[in-house]
Amino acid sequence: MTGYGKAVVAYKEKKINVEIKSLNSKTLDLSVRIAPLYREKEMDMRHLIAKNLERGKVDFSIWTEKEAGTEAAAINAALVDNYYRQLKQIAGKSGIPEPQDWFATLLRLPDVTAKTETEVLEDEEWEAVQRAVGEAISRLMDFRRQEGAALERKFTEKIDNIEALLKSIVPFEESRVPKIKERIIEGLKQISAVDYDANRLEQELIYYIEKLDISEEKQRLANHLAYFRETMKETGHGIGKKLGFIAQEMGREINTTGSKSNHAEMQNIVVRMKDELEQIKEQVLNAL
Repeated sequence: MTGYGKAVVAYKEKKINVEIKSLNSKTLDLSVRIAPLYREKEMDMRHLIAKNLERGKVDFSIWTEKEAGTEAAAINAALVDNYYRQLKQIAGKSGIPEPQDWFATLLRLPDVTAKTETEVLEDEEWEAVQRAVGEAISRLMDFRRQEGAALERKFTEKIDNIEALLKSIVPFEESRVPKIKERIIEGLKQISAVDYDANRLEQELIYYIEKLDISEEKQRLANHLAYFRETMKETGHGIGKKLGFIAQEMGREINTTGSKSNHAEMQNIVVRMKDELEQIKEQVLNAL
């Protein structure tokens, strides 16, 4: 969901600037800063952003810049003339000396340079605004796609690592059963004056070993890994949430494998799988 886009569109004597940024969020959290002239169109802009971005903490700004020389306020010539005649009349009647710099005096008087016109949003300018917003959104989406491609490579690397670690468990798992059986028998031999039924011992060992069997967990984890890969190739809505759910299921199988391992090397491998999965969970929050 991370992205950034900016666009500048020229309209007459002004430049329309649009900037939009997005970060991770479970829903669309939109914050806007809009130039006063365009506030009447705020809901239209919000709808356009929501339609395209879907999710994320989004900051949207639109402002204008006028070209050099266009900011100067017009001088009210009629008012200046009126002030001048009044001051001349007052000076003549009261005997107060006339100012040496008439312009400096007159330009400081109220409303001489005040701007009185009110800007109105024209249809052509609104079209320019829509074009600028669209371009900014498009650039943000391009940024998101680049981030998504990087995430896909990261996820693929982590899934590959977990698959390799899962395969590395096999040799330890195969040697685990004879070691468990040998350890129990040796323990019984060390207890003096104890006689045991070999058949009953075999039955108990089978029951005990079945409780430690991780074949189903390995199969389910392998299925989840394959499903994660398939889901990354999908297009549409809610793929990030779906990947998050799959990652949770992967975590369950890895945790169960660890609790059943009863073997130091296997538990070390499980810890490494958990580390790889945590990195997936951290980054999957950024997937749309």
